[in-house]
Amino acid sequence: MEGPVARTTTEQPRADADRLFAAPRGQASDFNFGKDTVAVFDDMLDRSVPFYAEIQRMIGELTADTAVDGTAIYDLGCSTANTILSIGSKLSRDTHVEFVGVDSSQEMLERANQKLGEQSFPWPYRLELKDLNDAIPIENASVVLLVLTLQFVRPMQREALLTSIFRGLNPRGCLILVEKVLGEHSIFNRLFINHYYEMKRRKGYSDIEITQKREALENVLVPYRLEENKLLLQRVGFQYVDVFFKWYNFCGVVAIK
Repeated sequence: MEGPVARTTTEQPRADADRLFAAPRGQASDFNFGKDTVAVFDDMLDRSVPFYAEIQRMIGELTADTAVDGTAIYDLGCSTANTILSIGSKLSRDTHVEFVGVDSSQEMLERANQKLGEQSFPWPYRLELKDLNDAIPIENASVVLLVLTLQFVRPMQREALLTSIFRGLNPRGCLILVEKVLGEHSIFNRLFINHYYEMKRRKGYSDIEITQKREALENVLVPYRLEENKLLLQRVGFQYVDVFFKWYNFCGVVAIK
């Protein structure tokens, strides 16, 4: 009696699969948010950020809880508009707000505009090309989002950016911050990073991809400890600060003016 016939299937890789760091590179160059990154960015987020879909769902819920009629919702570092779309899935159609997406990459904004158009996003929105290291005017905001963004702002400019956000938020306005963070002690930091790299391997990244991306981010992404971020928020004036998500070296923080 013959055994079952082994079947072989050939899976075609996704056109938008992240393979940016798969080939060996002779010299490390800084990570950037240009055309090549934009083409694979959504896959990169899904595979590189733990519980990414759950974080986005939580952001949508918290924003829906705190958005106020007649105000603006700012997404600073909006990239391809995933967060704006996630908020839209949770926000009541009766809520009259304007979305403002800000990013330093024109290619990201073009992709964001394409996605919002394809999904017939029903709220008014505007997309602005700005560098968050410079002064960012925030006006009449009930919610401001910094989702995996503040870590790319130069450390010397972070307090100024948060101060601008605080001033532009209305009373009881909400800031939602998601960041890659350092452990509170080097012992924990090593453990957390090891488990993070294990997660990336489970998501299909090779050791060379993990290593080369880490080297590319080394001079670009500068994480703080969670407590440093919380103290910074309190220093600029936020009255209530709490953690709504934590997984090893990733965290989500909500702050109320």
